[in-house]
Amino acid sequence: MRPVHLATLASLTLALAACGNSDEPSSEGAAAIEGEPVAAVAAPAGTSWVDTASKTADGGFVLGNPDAPLKLVEYASHTCGHCADFSESASVPLQENYIGTGRVSYEIRPLLRDPLDVTIDTLAQCGAPESYHARSDQAWGALEQIAGTLQANPAAYEAAMTAAPEQRFVQLAQSAGLIDFFAARGLSADQARQCLSDTAKIQQVADQSQRSAESNEVTGTPTFFLNGRRLEENTWAAIEPVLQRAGAR
Repeated sequence: MRPVHLATLASLTLALAACGNSDEPSSEGAAAIEGEPVAAVAAPAGTSWVDTASKTADGGFVLGNPDAPLKLVEYASHTCGHCADFSESASVPLQENYIGTGRVSYEIRPLLRDPLDVTIDTLAQCGAPESYHARSDQAWGALEQIAGTLQANPAAYEAAMTAAPEQRFVQLAQSAGLIDFFAARGLSADQARQCLSDTAKIQQVADQSQRSAESNEVTGTPTFFLNGRRLEENTWAAIEPVLQRAGAR
């Protein structure tokens, strides 16, 4: 994998720590995006914006009104603890109070950094786009458990990294307990193995992740953009006021 070098457990540990957060407001994010209150936008009859999702040209997954006047984008890694913190604090209020109103759409663009990250993201992408955000939240909620399971079994990790390419991520998922984890949440083991063995698709996703991050000069996670403007804020406590000042009120 060119963008995500198939590394050792030592580099995996570094990857888990290679993200940051800040509750400090920034003049760039808060002041640059000021707007009048935005009216709610009703979803088409019989549908809900929180159940509306699609894949974007940048390789991300957008949840909500695709024409929302406020578009929040997060570059995220599935092995980033601060991304997990954002998921835990933001998922419910963001969906209920902002995405559900049609005012805000929320796109997650994966920034793939290590083999475990690739494995989790592949499983999150396995199936319809509507499943991506929920599976990502589930994995972030169990990140410590998943990483701990894998790190407790270094021999299995090393065996996975030296396996044939089409078996590499299957074995890694098994070592981390991810096949059973997602099977309990609706993704069959057979479908998971099929997605994890599709090396051409995995390489395509990894290449797209790298191109998108490089084009926007994103080097760490979580990194947020609102309507194309980079935000310094990267916690829900700091981003929610930015959304409100931008018009989501």
